[in-house]
Amino acid sequence: MSAPIRHIGIVQRVDDSTVYVVVERQSACAACHARQICGVDKGDSVIGVKTAHASSFRQGDRVEVALRRRSMGIASILWGYVMPLFVLLLSLFAAKLAGAADGPAACVTLATVTVYYIVLYVLREYMGRKIQFTIIKQE
Repeated sequence: MSAPIRHIGIVQRVDDSTVYVVVERQSACAACHARQICGVDKGDSVIGVKTAHASSFRQGDRVEVALRRRSMGIASILWGYVMPLFVLLLSLFAAKLAGAADGPAACVTLATVTVYYIVLYVLREYMGRKIQFTIIKQE
């Protein structure tokens, strides 16, 4: 299995238990086939990393951020991209099988995907416990 996904960044700010890191775009991202999914391709992005050692980090520190396990990256792609597509297609086919015209079927499909993302938003704390990052201060 390949190494976990890691990014170098700069600490933007520190709260009580969270370190916010601006992840720098890396040259290796240009060759990565998943760069659009990751979000780093669109420029600098901010990742909030919960840690018990947040007080040891200062604004401007150079750090490395990584997922605790590679499977967490796969899970986040599944929940954020694959499942909504599945919900969209399933609801569209269900609406069409129920005899809905194109307009109402499209509205039902969009409403279903909207509900999916609302549920995902409500479960964000649960997801935050399942998909965790580690942070290491660079010298």
